[in-house]
Amino acid sequence: MRITGIETLLVSLPTRRPHRWASKMKAPIGVHVILKTHTDTGLVGYGEAPVTATWGGAHMMYYGETPATVTHVIKSYLFPAVEGQDPRDLELLHARMNKVIKGHPYAKATVDMSLFDLAGKALGVPAYVLLGGCFRRRVPVTHSLGIMETDKTVEEARAAVAEGIKTLKLKCGVDPNHDLEVMREVRKAVGDRVQIRVDANEGWPGVRESIRIIREMEAYGLFLAEQPVAGYEELARVARAVDTPVMADESAWTPQDVLRLASIGGADLISLYVTKPGGLLPARKVGVVAEAVGIACDIGGSIEMGIGNAANLHLAASVPPASLPSVLPVSAPAESAPTAIAGRYYLDDVVKQPFHYEDGCLGIPEGPGLGVEVDEAKLERYRLKPGESGFAQEDSDSRSG
Repeated sequence: MRITGIETLLVSLPTRRPHRWASKMKAPIGVHVILKTHTDTGLVGYGEAPVTATWGGAHMMYYGETPATVTHVIKSYLFPAVEGQDPRDLELLHARMNKVIKGHPYAKATVDMSLFDLAGKALGVPAYVLLGGCFRRRVPVTHSLGIMETDKTVEEARAAVAEGIKTLKLKCGVDPNHDLEVMREVRKAVGDRVQIRVDANEGWPGVRESIRIIREMEAYGLFLAEQPVAGYEELARVARAVDTPVMADESAWTPQDVLRLASIGGADLISLYVTKPGGLLPARKVGVVAEAVGIACDIGGSIEMGIGNAANLHLAASVPPASLPSVLPVSAPAESAPTAIAGRYYLDDVVKQPFHYEDGCLGIPEGPGLGVEVDEAKLERYRLKPGESGFAQEDSDSRSG
């Protein structure tokens, strides 16, 4: 089996409501690049790039990517590196991609997802088998509450819990007083049996203020505090000063990041992504290092559509330390959604079948490859035309060999 061509599409799904966080207050979610990788056998593999221009690490350590940059990098660098190769040679293809261009992990992750989809389909096994097998069959879902008015946050929190959610994430980082109010009111609304975690996305103003806010939130039963400030050492200072476990997200992209955090006591937990390290293969290696240094993790992401979310679930299935409830969408087409609110960020999806949701958990896809059937008609329905959303004409063209 040989890779013969690619197609890239920019797809925008309708959202249930705006989803905002400290570093993404204006741009909409759900404008993602979908990649189709073709082979000489007729098999097609799918990937997804949930890119965000404002998403990266501290002090320019990592940087944002956009649909235009991802498409350019895939067409000009990554496809030539993998063209004519067998998609099952995953280590080799990552080495080839890393040789032709440094960085750009979201672009590489998009290709990686399509390779795992192809390899699994060719071998007739789910992607998690290629990652070491299935360690867990379902993943508890954390419902993420974006930054919005307190009454709307409380209303949605109640609705998500009524649909089985047992962990809530409160996006914070713009106004500390509002963050404290929301924490207090949501706890009052959902009671003590629901875990509440907060995520400031590096937004709180410094170490001292982060410590103060977390300590005040601890009075309401705080499960964990995610990335309150930017920087490794700054995060460590917060972690040492509070009782609540601190999670690194923007500070934890690679195996080397995890080792650095462990060496300085920078975080108790990490948020493990498919995309931040550059795909499922390198993400599995991040998970191995996290396990070696005794750091548990969740599976994080950027509110993926069904393709990227399937990749997230395969990662969750195969990584033992991924034991925490994770912000994974309950992906489903409009006509068969299992929830109205819980894990529901889009009103529709590009996959034909809903993901299995029961008792606040998502099941792992069991079909070959990523285990999802993509609805080509919906890809076309939600495909943006050239020039929409700042997507340049040349970046929307397909390339095939």
